[in-house]
Amino acid sequence: MDTPRPPATLADVAERAGVSRQTVSNAINNPDLLRPDTLARVQDAIEHLDYTPNQAARHLRTRSSHLVGLRLGPAQEFTANMAMDRFVHALVEASREAGYHVLLFSGGRVAEGELPDPLGGYDDLLRSTAVDAFVVTDTYLGNPQTIGLAQRRAPFVAFGRPWDDPGAAHPWVDVDGAAGIAAATEHLRAQGHERIAWLGWQPGSRIGEDRRAGWHRAMTALGLPTAGLEAAVEDGVLAGGRAAASLLGSSAPTAFVCASDTLAVGVLGALSDRGLKPGRDVGVVGFDDSQVAQVMGLTSVRQPLEEVAVHLVAALRALLAPGHGAESGVLLQPTLEVRSSSTRG
Repeated sequence: MDTPRPPATLADVAERAGVSRQTVSNAINNPDLLRPDTLARVQDAIEHLDYTPNQAARHLRTRSSHLVGLRLGPAQEFTANMAMDRFVHALVEASREAGYHVLLFSGGRVAEGELPDPLGGYDDLLRSTAVDAFVVTDTYLGNPQTIGLAQRRAPFVAFGRPWDDPGAAHPWVDVDGAAGIAAATEHLRAQGHERIAWLGWQPGSRIGEDRRAGWHRAMTALGLPTAGLEAAVEDGVLAGGRAAASLLGSSAPTAFVCASDTLAVGVLGALSDRGLKPGRDVGVVGFDDSQVAQVMGLTSVRQPLEEVAVHLVAALRALLAPGHGAESGVLLQPTLEVRSSSTRG
């Protein structure tokens, strides 16, 4: 077997290009200082040798790690929620293209009966200057993560609106869930449904309340009744199934719009127990367009998470570049992925 060639060094690049090591360093970090022909010669040498700059050395020199911190929450059992997985993948790709890498971390172990530390993991990274900035994904009212990071003057952007803080100065990107649910409701009405039920989360979730508002707004605009046609439960398959069964028995809806794919899967189970076919007998729409929805033929509202990631990374770059302002807020539109669970054809 051939012995693997060791990685090229800055000295190797300098020798091939016929320049000094400082010139190679300038080509990487300050290309504007070089003549075009010299810069081109160094770039050709870098490409030929497949040279990768030493990120640790660059960190020591510039105090920039080119790392973005993202805290992962605990795994959600018995749900179809895969949106965070898709978002993390999209963020990693968008960051890589911008020259950054994503550092995933947790909030630490939580003893039984104790609440998790909302700033767990953040302070350690801030003290060690291991990351340049953070991406925050929990933006509920009074979220101690955004408050704590702002107090520490730590750069961060948020996936989610600062719901009740219109004066928030940090950049954020979000998806218009109300618009997505309204589109789902209008789609079911176009399929001939008039008794369209809402299956959402228990009070306290601003995201859930926003999605419910989309259903209620669309039902009102369409002149359809809403009384007795909604339920609020925990985001679980079994809870969704029980709520759907109760609504089917008491209010006889012919379609369901759900706050998540998890709840929608519960509805599908309740329909199966009654020998009803999704689409033909009862229309069902979920939210998040998870892999489960795609496999089961479930119509679902799809968030443009790849676009969210691109906007977040652009906001990070603007935030970290001196003299460059970032957009304070971006609200993106979701799409409706129509499948057999909501069509009568």
